[in-house]
Amino acid sequence: MFLNTAGGITGGDRFSLAATAEAGAHLVMTSQAAERIYKAQPGETGRMTTRLDVGPGARLDWLPQETIVFDQARLQRRIDVSLAEDARFLAVEPLLMGRLAMGEIVTAAHLEDQWRIRRGGRLIFADNLRLSGRIDDILARPGVAPGCRAIATLIFAAPDAELKLAPLRAALGQAGSASLVRPGLLFARAIAPDGFDLRRNLIPAIEVLSGTSLPRTWTI
Repeated sequence: MFLNTAGGITGGDRFSLAATAEAGAHLVMTSQAAERIYKAQPGETGRMTTRLDVGPGARLDWLPQETIVFDQARLQRRIDVSLAEDARFLAVEPLLMGRLAMGEIVTAAHLEDQWRIRRGGRLIFADNLRLSGRIDDILARPGVAPGCRAIATLIFAAPDAELKLAPLRAALGQAGSASLVRPGLLFARAIAPDGFDLRRNLIPAIEVLSGTSLPRTWTI
C-alpha cells in the first residue's frame, strides 16, 4: 500500500513512484485512500510519473483508488510499464471529476494521462487521455460521457488475456465496454454518474480479471 504524505497534489508538485515484481513474484499495489488533485496557481502543473517492472513469470496488480480532480486543477501523469515475455499485469485507474454528493462541479481543469506498456522491450500499448478546459461541458458531449463524471480505465496484459474478455464484458454490463486490442491485451473503459455507481460496476470487473478480492482499503 502506498500513500501520498502531502494529502493531495497541486500545481508545481512533482511525484514519482517505481516498483518491481521480480521473477515469480506477485505484487499487489493499492493506495491508502483516493488521490486528490487540487486547484493550481496560474502557469503551474502537478506532475506524477510511475514506473512498473514485471519480471519473468511474475504478476503485478496496479489497483489505486480513485483520483479526484477538483476545479482549476492541472495534472500531467505518465505510467510506464515493462513486462517480461510471460509476465501478467492488471491495472485500473478510476477518475472522478468532482464528487456528486458534495455538489462539486469542475468548471475548468487540465488533465493529461499517458500510458506506455512494453513487453520484452516492444511497445504493445499506448494511450493518451487529455481533458482540458470546461470539463463538465466536455464530458456532456455525445460520445464522451453524457451525464457522467466518473471514468475508469482497465488494462489486462497476459498470455491468455482473451479468455477474460466475455466475463469482463458481462461484469461491466451497460456501464462500459471492453476489447481485445491485440493478442494478450484487454482494454476497457467504464463511466458512471458518480464514484459510488462506478465502484458498483468496477469492483466485479476487477475481481474477474484478478481472480481474487480487492485489497481491504477498497472496502473500508
